[in-house]
Amino acid sequence: MTARTIIGSLEKLIKLHKSFNQLAIRKTAILKANDTEAITALLISEQKQIKAISQTDKERERAVEEFLAANGTAGQAASIHTVTELTGPEETEVLEMLKAALIDEVAKLKERNGLNQQLIYQSLQLSGYPGNK
Repeated sequence: MTARTIIGSLEKLIKLHKSFNQLAIRKTAILKANDTEAITALLISEQKQIKAISQTDKERERAVEEFLAANGTAGQAASIHTVTELTGPEETEVLEMLKAALIDEVAKLKERNGLNQQLIYQSLQLSGYPGNK
């Protein structure tokens, strides 16, 4: 068994995270505009995106477990590092590149979510929300 399924899952995860990052950027603009109707619609989109990411990550986990089992290393830590120890140089390079790209997308999302959280907090402060006193 090759790592092709794992590579496909990682590529899909990167695509989904990029899309999620675009939602987070839109959220920043919506928060700045204080558009509550748009926020509601965006939150629905975010929930769908989160569900898709979760499902794809489960697929990736299954692919890693199947790959490890097919290569006689079932029961080992199901990580990209473990997989790359069993792949050829080309697949290892692709897996490492995809891992780095996914980590980068997650870091961008974390940063954008931090900004959005600050905007929400400031908005609540300005509106006199009683929970902030």
